[in-house]
Amino acid sequence: MPKLRFGPAGKPLGFKGPMEKVPGYLHKIGLDALEYEAVRGVRVSKEKACLLGEEAAKYDIVLSMHAPYYINLASKEKEKIEAGRRRLFEAMRASHWMNAYAVVFHPGYYKGWSSKEIAVKKVVEQLRKLEDEVKNQGYTGPWIAPETTGKDSQVGSVDDIIEICSSIGKCRPAVDWAHLYARNQGRYILSIDDVIKVIDRIEKELGSHTVKPLHTHFSKIEYGKGGEKTHHTLREEEYGPDWVIVCKAYLITGIDAVIISESPILEEDALYMIGLCREVLKDGSIKAKATSSKIIISPG
Repeated sequence: MPKLRFGPAGKPLGFKGPMEKVPGYLHKIGLDALEYEAVRGVRVSKEKACLLGEEAAKYDIVLSMHAPYYINLASKEKEKIEAGRRRLFEAMRASHWMNAYAVVFHPGYYKGWSSKEIAVKKVVEQLRKLEDEVKNQGYTGPWIAPETTGKDSQVGSVDDIIEICSSIGKCRPAVDWAHLYARNQGRYILSIDDVIKVIDRIEKELGSHTVKPLHTHFSKIEYGKGGEKTHHTLREEEYGPDWVIVCKAYLITGIDAVIISESPILEEDALYMIGLCREVLKDGSIKAKATSSKIIISPG
């Protein structure tokens, strides 16, 4: 039975209280996913991480974590590589404590290498070391999840992410549709077929488990010459991509997906995405792999 789960990237804007109480709030407003943002460093204690995990299990909130931004596993500087791997290890450890299923991260940059392929290989080398470190410490719960990135200077094309995940044991892609739109100057993720091709390729090359669920991010985005500039809300029509085409692709393929809202209005746009998907189901404009009575789109 296909299921789409929705939630915010970080603490909801409408919630005032400790992070470990967020799952109850999300359940109350009709959301069932949360990406813990550790983008400026992993500072959560084991005690609080475990409490968050317990609350998430209680309210059926699927947890993921976004690792620190300051990671460049393709750097030519040994200190930067080791610092990045340490930060990613810390994210894996905290995710294990809170029983988060995936650790999303930006792999690095192409700069300094004669080809993009070499930069990707350097990322893989470091992730293999990380894999050993994580296993040795017993933090084997979460999947490592390299994200499609928004700038053409960054490791993070669909090709890159598939190459990385095919080379690492417990690895699944994190697909940010806005990033793919921005790094391709608004010339990609323009149609249902664009989205389906990405989904089908991931499933074919990495296995069906990667779409059960497919971990994804969404917002609208502003881009410039090098790609990503600023995230925008879904109601800002001058920006793309279009959430409805992504929703339709999910329903047509029948995949499970976690959709994390990276909109400036976080949970509000997560709820708005749910509403738009329900409208798609009602209008009968697509031939879904399941009827509306069999597709679950969050609680409520």
